[in-house]
Amino acid sequence: MKNSNIYKILGGIAALCLLLALWRTVQYGIAQAGYLIIAFFIILAIACRGSAVLKGFSYTLTIFSAVTTALYFPQYFVQVNGFKLATLITPLLQIIMFGMGTSMGLNDFAGVIKMPKGVFIGVGSHFIIMPLLGFTLAKLSHFPPEIAAGIILVGCSPNGMASNVMSYLAKANLALSITITAVSTSLAPFITPLLMKLLGGEFIKIDAMAMMWDIIKIVIIPIGAGIIFNKYLLKRASWLEKLMPLVSMFGIAFIIVIITAAGRDSLLNIGGMLVLLVLVHNLLGYTFGYWAGRLFKMSERDCRTMAIEVGMQNAGLASGLAKAMGKIATVGLAPAVFGPMMNTTGSLLANYWHRKPLREKE
Repeated sequence: MKNSNIYKILGGIAALCLLLALWRTVQYGIAQAGYLIIAFFIILAIACRGSAVLKGFSYTLTIFSAVTTALYFPQYFVQVNGFKLATLITPLLQIIMFGMGTSMGLNDFAGVIKMPKGVFIGVGSHFIIMPLLGFTLAKLSHFPPEIAAGIILVGCSPNGMASNVMSYLAKANLALSITITAVSTSLAPFITPLLMKLLGGEFIKIDAMAMMWDIIKIVIIPIGAGIIFNKYLLKRASWLEKLMPLVSMFGIAFIIVIITAAGRDSLLNIGGMLVLLVLVHNLLGYTFGYWAGRLFKMSERDCRTMAIEVGMQNAGLASGLAKAMGKIATVGLAPAVFGPMMNTTGSLLANYWHRKPLREKE
């Protein structure tokens, strides 16, 4: 009971910080409200931990606080003593992908045999719907070519592990979700560069072979190492199983902060429109993914899986590819926005479906 009261008090303090931030913005401009906005997100993130319903949003709010900090104080996240922090993006992604591999096994690919229709539709829909949506939105945006190309890059990326968590919460077909993620990730070294060459090549120069090798380095090798570690060594290092999710969350947050700081000026100029287009991209992915399942007469559980698997992308990989191109401050902006956005919308959608019971015939 005491803990519950503490969380309620923190919620009140967060609300007070928001009101003060709004007042300061009106009086002196938003540039003078930075500390209050950062405090609002941090305190609200802690307060959400006390609610079973809102607990899932705590991490996303923490990322919002980190992004806000990077926008107000970018000088601390670009370089330290001459060392460019963007250098850390690739090794951090490799660690995250290794952690993803430790939670996988060869059985995750068995669903191709058990559920071939669902896997084919899921992977096919993912690599058709999101790239075409990204290309359409990029054309409509009239953004500078490199920033527009980032929208396409997000669309051409494979699924991320977050989609599996959301499928579980949404009472979707978790086994199908895991298999679609595993298959799309395995195909990414071939499909993502090809799609970027075809669609993104209109905006920036794409070296498909270099991108293929980057994906292999960032994703395939670390995940493969993680799968081997899971099979032979994880039982001897059970502590790693608990540590890796925390390392992954920190790594993703840190990567987003670095990209935000690097692309601060562009974000301040087009940030609102970019957030809107990324949100549209994400929501249309859920919508078209769901109705793709309906089109092929899939069950409600499988349709939910299709929605989540199509709408949620591996934004971290897209960020790593932007870094490999040397365009983290431009191409990397859309992935940096997409990550927190999809976690927020995905949590809302999963919670909605969690409360909506499946009919027996579905």
